[in-house]
Amino acid sequence: MSAAEREEYERLRKAAHGRHRRLRYAATSVLLLVAFLLAPLAVVAAWVDSEVSDTDRYVQTVAPIATEPSVQNTVTDRLTTRVVDSVDVAAFTDAIGRTLQREGAPPQVVQGAEALTGPLKSALTSAVHSVVNKVVTSDRFAEVWDDANRRAHAAVVKVLTGEGNSAIQAGTDSIDLNLGTLIDEVKKDLVDRGFDQASKIPDVDKTITLLETDKLNEAQDAMRLLDVVGTWLPVVVLALSALAVWSGPAHRVALMSTAIGIGIMMIVLLVGLAVMRSVYLDSVPPSALPRNAAADIYDTFIRFLRNSTVTVLVIAVITALAAFLYGPSRPSRWVRSTAAKGTGATGRAMASRGLRTGGTGRWLATHVKWTTGIAIGGGALALVLWNYPTPGAVALVLGIVVLVLIVLGVLAAASGTERRPPADSRSAPTPG
Repeated sequence: MSAAEREEYERLRKAAHGRHRRLRYAATSVLLLVAFLLAPLAVVAAWVDSEVSDTDRYVQTVAPIATEPSVQNTVTDRLTTRVVDSVDVAAFTDAIGRTLQREGAPPQVVQGAEALTGPLKSALTSAVHSVVNKVVTSDRFAEVWDDANRRAHAAVVKVLTGEGNSAIQAGTDSIDLNLGTLIDEVKKDLVDRGFDQASKIPDVDKTITLLETDKLNEAQDAMRLLDVVGTWLPVVVLALSALAVWSGPAHRVALMSTAIGIGIMMIVLLVGLAVMRSVYLDSVPPSALPRNAAADIYDTFIRFLRNSTVTVLVIAVITALAAFLYGPSRPSRWVRSTAAKGTGATGRAMASRGLRTGGTGRWLATHVKWTTGIAIGGGALALVLWNYPTPGAVALVLGIVVLVLIVLGVLAAASGTERRPPADSRSAPTPG
């Protein structure tokens, strides 16, 4: 092959390599963009799926609503009004007046009986409110709430999809709480307190509207769609992210980009939840639910979604930081060098005192990349297998992984043989 042919071959080879590299960058960019856009939906979909499929999780989600003072006060006021309105106090005082008139009582006495309507209704309201408040703020109310939701987990299906029956019911434009059992208990307590007429109170409306919004149908449609993809969408996002890192020309840079992008999307989701909170509170008429009660219900219901979002954000930050520390920058080299010197000094001190690890330490020193990968992989697997990990769980797993890496470094250095520091503590690795 002549020099000209070799030069032409080399030029063509470099051109093909350049095209191949550009294609890899383009493919990686597309994969990352799709993963970023799907990441918030994946978190929301996983949350919806867990609420629908996991009874314990759902009960754990809605249980605190029954203990919120704002909700208890709203339920107490509404039940009191409905019970009192079902009692015809005016008819009672009219009957007293007619009886007094038949018995020949003076007109002033008869008129006085008619004037008892207001005071009697006020006294009845006070007595009923006291009984209702005692029931609603008792453990019995929380037990009824939990039992109703546990026995009929279709409640969450009712709320999110409009299907099923339970203590929580979804109307066309509202979400209602059925308190039939508690109303019966209130009537019984009134009778026990001497209000015999309470047993004759007719059946009243046993539902309390918790939320009222003209957007419920649209929200239910969105929830149905998210429920369908709830199981697979997170898997798709993980697969796309892994494929993007694998296909990227520089794996470390692709990993860092993936973590940063997903972290940014989690921040966007948190902002979206805050905006939705404001939109929801503005859409609830004050006549339907006090603003503070509506805020407590919203915050309680989405708290696990918010926690999941923060958890993914923390994982993304840790991943991006780890990818950065593996890089060629001066701060990264300093951190790696300092860590290697610390574990090395500790291991050599152990060896000088007779605590040598011998062949095991030498094996660990020889297979640093393998042991490091296994430790990090084990931490990642623990988070995958952890049911509903929290930021605290992520911090715990991270602490354990770091501790394991430190112990492995010390054991490797305590083999009793001198070994040179790892290459990446003396010079920067090739990016990627």
